[in-house]
Amino acid sequence: MKSLRPLIVALAATAAFGGAAQAQAQAQAADWPSKPITMIVPYAPGGFADTRVRLLARKLGDSLGQPIVVENKAGAGGVVGTNLIARAAPDGYTIGTGNLAPMAVNPTLMKDMPYDPQKDLAPVILIENSPLVLSVNNELPVKTLADLIALAKKQPGKLSFGSSGVGGAHHLSGEMFREQAKIDIVHVPYKGGSLAATDLMGGHISMMFEMGYSALPAIQGAKIHPIAVTSAKRLAVLPDVPTMAESGLPGFESYNWQGIVAPAGTPAPIIAKLNAEFNRILKEQDVQKAIADTGSQAGGGTPEEFGAFIKSETEKWAHVIKAGNIQLQ
Repeated sequence: MKSLRPLIVALAATAAFGGAAQAQAQAQAADWPSKPITMIVPYAPGGFADTRVRLLARKLGDSLGQPIVVENKAGAGGVVGTNLIARAAPDGYTIGTGNLAPMAVNPTLMKDMPYDPQKDLAPVILIENSPLVLSVNNELPVKTLADLIALAKKQPGKLSFGSSGVGGAHHLSGEMFREQAKIDIVHVPYKGGSLAATDLMGGHISMMFEMGYSALPAIQGAKIHPIAVTSAKRLAVLPDVPTMAESGLPGFESYNWQGIVAPAGTPAPIIAKLNAEFNRILKEQDVQKAIADTGSQAGGGTPEEFGAFIKSETEKWAHVIKAGNIQLQ
């Protein structure tokens, strides 16, 4: 028994330390927030990631009684800002958006990532999924996805798809389409989605996977023809446009998504409080309407569910990137 005494003492000390640490975290969370919270958006002001977050940040600040200061830290496809979130003090006073590219694409696409999304960031909640719309120019003699696939197989290497650049949601959706449909189509990367969209309307490229909110004006103006949406269900703003899955490619889903993340080590009670607040905010009618009006779908759920979603997205896009031998230029 004498030889067991040091082990028992060590275990007791560890338990006491763990209990003290847990009590400290709970006390810290009880007083949180006592000062303004910084929310980092890893993209420029005015874009998809920024606009929605500012609405949610205002509502979160009103609820918590402290200002939420939104800071845009763009660069390297979202990596610069996301790294700032990962390296911040895990005290609940720095959070930010976790987006598709820096969380689930760049870990495979980029050779030297300054952070590990799975280890250095704590998932809080999925905010929204934004499906894409596959549209063709009005000169292309197709009306359905089956027509488009048949034409691509009849003319291998002749049809083209535009994107906002290598590795973005537009590009990867096109690559997944190429792989699943077993067709030979040519990728044409642009320096921005708006340039690609302009060339689609002008008939200079055959097709494009475009964000719903960006594609809607051209679709409503009959300047392009929508073929399918990349969500599991049809979009309320485009009820007559079928999904890729129901059009012949079962399991095809692609989203440009974003959620809220915090530095790893942020106390669990703070993560839980943030999750509860965002879940409540996402159910508010004006938020639901703002999200639906842009062709997006509101998120929600637990931190664990968001973490599992990030993992599955990372695996899916890693397969697409490797299968297509996609490399940053």
